[in-house]
Amino acid sequence: MSAIEVGGPARHQVGPAAAGRGGAGSPGTVLVAVGAFLLTLAALLPLYVYDRVALLPAAAEFDVRMVDEGAWYLNTSTWSWTEASALTRVTRVDASAHGGDWSAWEMSVDTSVPERMIDHWSRRVIVDRETGRAVNCCGEHVDGDHAVRQAGLVFFWPPGAGEGDRSFYDAELRAAPAMELQGEEEVAGVPVRRYTQTIETTQVPDSARPVPAGLFRPEASGTVTATRWIEVDRTFWVEPVSGIVVNVHETRSETLRPQNDSGEAPLLHTELAMVDQQVSAYAEQARVRSLLLRSLNSWAPWTLAPLGALAVLAGLVRSRRATSAAGREESRVPGDTGVPGEHGRVTP
Repeated sequence: MSAIEVGGPARHQVGPAAAGRGGAGSPGTVLVAVGAFLLTLAALLPLYVYDRVALLPAAAEFDVRMVDEGAWYLNTSTWSWTEASALTRVTRVDASAHGGDWSAWEMSVDTSVPERMIDHWSRRVIVDRETGRAVNCCGEHVDGDHAVRQAGLVFFWPPGAGEGDRSFYDAELRAAPAMELQGEEEVAGVPVRRYTQTIETTQVPDSARPVPAGLFRPEASGTVTATRWIEVDRTFWVEPVSGIVVNVHETRSETLRPQNDSGEAPLLHTELAMVDQQVSAYAEQARVRSLLLRSLNSWAPWTLAPLGALAVLAGLVRSRRATSAAGREESRVPGDTGVPGEHGRVTP
């Protein structure tokens, strides 16, 4: 009777060495995980992150300052037609968050000459941060008129908007005539689209007020009720990827007309242009924001997606090779070196 005693090394190896053959910590698995992350990120950047980053700021404070060094205006202290050494029109905006994707803009517009303020009005408008358009809601008004229903763009264009005309709200006229695309240009080194809005001579709603009758008939005395009429040509230069307005020009003529009589008197004539410092600042802001949005919407996804696919492919190939090698090793008889009795002995 005999017994067989088996000695030598263990038949199956466990621990770190086994994990290295395709387990959770193997290089192939890590490459697949990294590739899956890159592919997911490539999809999320244009489909989700871009949409959130492209929204107009919920809270902001800014102003648009326009000047004319040779404007004419009606001096209401003397009721005389006067040339201004400098006329300034400043639009101030104080925006605050209003709900998830809206912003409430408190706006004021001041037109002044060095000696005095010649016009002031205010406005509250709710802005859709995605489209840049006015939303009829929540205490909107134009100079205290809460019956208005504002529509169209308020100031910024929607980021990434295609070519085409856009309605743009003129708060003084309570209307949104079209901003017509005229072509593409470059401002301060930034590619932009040029839009124009032309408003024919139109009466300003609720503008009736008493004025000297002598403005219309030199021999007349007393006062008459007159309304304000305006004619405007606007040009906006817009960086299309970010929707930021880089420059603005505006030619404006205003007159007074008696309600129940003929004739008219000049009230204001000015050719306004945004100050150079603001043009440079807005151009740089548009350049930086355009670069960010382009990166999120195209450059980064088109870079990350191929890298992710290559990482997944390399990981799968590496894992398969590791699995095949492990299979070949385990198919061999453990301890079989071809030398009888080397790893075991037979005792009689």
